[in-house]
Amino acid sequence: MAKSGKTSIFFCQECGYESAKWMGQCPGCREWNTFVEEPVTKMEAGSAAMRIASAAGTGRKGITTDPISLNDVALTEGTRMSSGIEELDRVLGGGVMQGSLTLIGGDPGIGKSTLLIQVCRNMSSSGRSVLYVSGEESAVQIKMRADRIGAFSGDMKLLCETNLDIIAEVIRNSKPDVCVIDSIQTMYNEQVSSAPGSVSQVRESTQVLMQLSKVLGVAVFIVGHVTKEGTVAGPRVLEHMVDTVLYFEGDRHASYRILRGVKNRFGSTNEIGVFEMRNEGLVQVSNPSEYLLDGRPMDASGCIVSCSVEGTRPILIEIQALVCRSNLGIPRRQALGVDHNRVNLLMAVLEKRCGMHLGDQDAYVNLTGGMRLTEPALDLAVVLAIVSSFKNTAIEHDVIAFGEVGLSGEVRAVSQVSQRVSEAVRLGFKTIIVPGSSLKEAQKSAGKNAQVIGVVNIREAVDKII
Repeated sequence: MAKSGKTSIFFCQECGYESAKWMGQCPGCREWNTFVEEPVTKMEAGSAAMRIASAAGTGRKGITTDPISLNDVALTEGTRMSSGIEELDRVLGGGVMQGSLTLIGGDPGIGKSTLLIQVCRNMSSSGRSVLYVSGEESAVQIKMRADRIGAFSGDMKLLCETNLDIIAEVIRNSKPDVCVIDSIQTMYNEQVSSAPGSVSQVRESTQVLMQLSKVLGVAVFIVGHVTKEGTVAGPRVLEHMVDTVLYFEGDRHASYRILRGVKNRFGSTNEIGVFEMRNEGLVQVSNPSEYLLDGRPMDASGCIVSCSVEGTRPILIEIQALVCRSNLGIPRRQALGVDHNRVNLLMAVLEKRCGMHLGDQDAYVNLTGGMRLTEPALDLAVVLAIVSSFKNTAIEHDVIAFGEVGLSGEVRAVSQVSQRVSEAVRLGFKTIIVPGSSLKEAQKSAGKNAQVIGVVNIREAVDKII
């Protein structure tokens, strides 16, 4: 293809923002020192993605050159395929959609490739044709990992290649039901002059895969690595291009993994799936509340259980707080799993509204199980845990609390009270602390199985529980 010109442009490695000159801070994501210079080759009309889509020979389904009326569009349900993993199907909205493009991101070593190999095993065993493309591992390495997970009985093909033209040709010829690209940072397109892993290469490669997915009806999974340093073009550059974005959360050294859906064109967002990493791979946790509460202390101060709703699922989790006198000029405040600034705000509310002198106290707040939750419904439980540790008084083990705390110390209502109360009753909690405005709804859900206490401010909650 004839080239009409060659120039350079600066890209932000964190969010993909483009600029004609280098800037210290990205205007898009506000990160510092993330701009890199990449050569950009201007080509004639018709990108590589469009050429590959045209070469598929099947025509572009459902796409016309003339605008049509919205009333003339036929609404049909897409074809979903079960992945064989209920937690993953829940996050995807009911299964893997045919012709979808799904991005799975997360830190290296957290379990992205392991999960996808398990998906390939289940779908190939159910009669689906699967193509696994790896640009990081050899066929022997993939075979060793697959044997560790379990025996494969279906039609699963391996391709160890990084050239996108070759990969596209194989996909067109084999037309698999499911294709896995591991990872997008290793793919390169010969039409783009920048190095593999750059923003230009990642964008162009994803564009090609998107066209193949829509034209051939192949469900494509893309693995994207995330690094804190931003040295590799992260998957946030691709979020607007794909249909579904899933992120693995949790410490790679911890046993639990959280798969969170942050974008889904075929289902609800903010759904989560809980997995446990074992020797045989990722094992789904169908009842995460029981796992997260297993082994909690019964008579320790600073411990209380709260309930958070992630998507459509209520999850009970233990909140631990440790408050002690500081030996430093500036007290230390540390939070794991919750927002650090939120903890500081709640401590300031306690000091102002309840008269507790916490200005010279170190405070540590932790969510057990490696979970990271930001829902305001945890505020009341965090307050009670801090007060319990500060007074060195244990809270009864069958007490659960949830509610949002305002700057005036008031306890505000939260959503989905019935689901939270029902989950607490199911797991045997006898005392449930709820916002006063939600008392009637909570009592109706609890019935005679638990005592429901409504509180209007944190002072009332502290007096009744501690």
